[in-house]
Amino acid sequence: MSLREKINDMVGTNSDKLYSRIYDWLMLLMIGIGIYPLMFRNTNTVFYLMDLVSGICFLIDYVLRWITADLRSKRKPLAAFLIYPFTPMAIVDLLSILPTFTVLDSTFKVARVSRLLKIMRVLKVIRYFEPLEIILAVIRRQSKILCTVLSLAVFYVFVTALIMFNAELEVNPETGELVFENFFEAFYWSACTLTTVGYGDFYPISETGRVISIISAIVGIAIIALPSGIMTAGYMDELNQRRRQKDAERQAQDAASDV
Repeated sequence: MSLREKINDMVGTNSDKLYSRIYDWLMLLMIGIGIYPLMFRNTNTVFYLMDLVSGICFLIDYVLRWITADLRSKRKPLAAFLIYPFTPMAIVDLLSILPTFTVLDSTFKVARVSRLLKIMRVLKVIRYFEPLEIILAVIRRQSKILCTVLSLAVFYVFVTALIMFNAELEVNPETGELVFENFFEAFYWSACTLTTVGYGDFYPISETGRVISIISAIVGIAIIALPSGIMTAGYMDELNQRRRQKDAERQAQDAASDV
């Protein structure tokens, strides 16, 4: 195995090699170090060093993935190298690296972006944390069904909001104004009711409105439960498929070693 192949195996996903596991945990640690300063308003030397160390590690990781992009792609080597910087996760990596330039050189105006840009580092966890990667794979595989459920939920929220907006015409005694001054407030109430959040800033006070609210809450629970069942079933299928794939790879390696 060449050096580039070993690097690709190390930075790649779903590898059972010990050095690959160590690399994944190291990068997760760097992500934590890079995010930790965002939990505070003030800055100090320790936070400066944390940002610097994590940024350098992210840069090294980006370069390693770029120079081995052809080994993970079905395209020709040159095309793989050219396309890699424009792939979604490569863009996330680049955006998480940019804030470090403000640490290395305060005169680098282009990369002087808000602290919000550093939050992109959270998305890097997807690459090193297999359960999140599996969830994304399930979402991609079940995208049509999930979009259908989402469309149903949005339609239900709209219809419920429309009914409530026209049914709840009482004046709130605490404010002296209508419970729902505009349709957006009714839509907001409907979304909170569907998701069982219930902030309580908007609520019906008439008997008719309360009956509508009860029906909306009951039906909303059923709609919210749909994607949960889809994701659970898809997650188990994806997990079993990956296990079978790993078992097949192990058997192939054992057979090759016996020969």
